[in-house]
Amino acid sequence: MRILESHKIPYVAYSYVGTGAINGEEVAIALKQNPLQVFKTLVTVAKSGQHYVFMIPVNHELDLKKAATAVGEKAIDMLKMRDLLGLTGYVHGGCSPIGMKKQFKTVVDLTAKNFDTIIFSAGRIGYQVEVSPTNLEKVVPLIYYDLCVK
Repeated sequence: MRILESHKIPYVAYSYVGTGAINGEEVAIALKQNPLQVFKTLVTVAKSGQHYVFMIPVNHELDLKKAATAVGEKAIDMLKMRDLLGLTGYVHGGCSPIGMKKQFKTVVDLTAKNFDTIIFSAGRIGYQVEVSPTNLEKVVPLIYYDLCVK
């Protein structure tokens, strides 16, 4: 949230009571928000060794073939959970596209454009932030692509 504030980007902060990582749909329910508007942040590794970040609605599954196509890779796999903290600075369930140790190419599912704002992790379990996709682009360069399993 400090990064958003430093860029003078308006946001709404949310918190929910949680004991560790709960799934994204439970977060949407806890926040009383549409699960299509609440996005999870997924970190992947390509066969080339490059890392990529994907944001999709919490009630959807990332299509790895579509994800690979979106970033021009032949194949992509989910990053192993044990590697997440060291690579991003975030833990599973608290991964935000903002403020990672290194800025990775970030791709957002096209459905984000259906909403004035989207909600995603603020970087800690139990905290979410609501920002317009347009404003998110001011701090994280984004690509939009159809990413979800149909």
